[in-house]
Amino acid sequence: MTRIGIDLGGTKIEIVALDTDGHELLRRRVATPQGDYAATVRAVADLVHDAEQALGTRANVGVGTPGSVSRLTGCLRNANSTCLNDKPLQRDLETALDRPVRLANDANCFAVSEAVDGAGAGAETVFGVILGTGVGGGVVVRGRLLVGANAIAGEWGHSPLPLQDEDDRPLPPCYCGRAGCVETYLSGPGLAADHARRHAGMLDAAMIAVRAAAGDPACEASLRRYEARLARALAVVVNLLDPDMIVLGGGLSKLDRLYRHVPDLWTAHIFSDQVATRLLPARHGDASGVRGAAWLWGVT
Repeated sequence: MTRIGIDLGGTKIEIVALDTDGHELLRRRVATPQGDYAATVRAVADLVHDAEQALGTRANVGVGTPGSVSRLTGCLRNANSTCLNDKPLQRDLETALDRPVRLANDANCFAVSEAVDGAGAGAETVFGVILGTGVGGGVVVRGRLLVGANAIAGEWGHSPLPLQDEDDRPLPPCYCGRAGCVETYLSGPGLAADHARRHAGMLDAAMIAVRAAAGDPACEASLRRYEARLARALAVVVNLLDPDMIVLGGGLSKLDRLYRHVPDLWTAHIFSDQVATRLLPARHGDASGVRGAAWLWGVT
């Protein structure tokens, strides 16, 4: 059966349709209605209905969202698209589309995509990581998405950065109300803020990478701190899950040096005499989230 995936982002809503073998049949996107929950639900429903009309078939629908569904209330929580918070998004989409809808966090969708037919295809355990405006994670084991008792499996970005030292202090405040979360160091804005604290001058993550490659010593130092922190944070994941593959997505995943340097650094923190876990970039790049939403029909 045809699968439709929706990536419900803060600025755009993207739809993809996949056949049973994962071949793309259709892809479209529209702007996300800003601050309007009802209009957002209508926009998703309209995209699905228009896609089905173009394809001439009714499809299973999966949706990737920021945040996650609370098992206590059935409503969305922790979404940076704040108009979605405390709303029964899954129920309302099912009503609008007149069918069951599978909904998952966008980082979980990324992990699903890369585990099904991406960089982690064929691996027993895949940990998918988003290193972008925020930091997220998802876990797929033997082809099944791990959701967890509290629906927060893989929420690695809001764990504390391990082995904090003087280089990491003062602990940066996080929007979640805590301080020193992995996200505050390893997101794009986190890298930029760290560079500004140490070296002055506001540079975004992309410019830090460009200047480091050109030989700028301050930018090189900032990336080396970033790599050491990423290695420490991922070492905890390896010690806990022992995954076959860790797959990186998001803007910072495009830094080729991460795949050379981080595995050399994480070995010192991993409780094993060898580390067989592989660190890889996403095969599907920016398309992984929406593809993973489609693949929710089959792995959840």
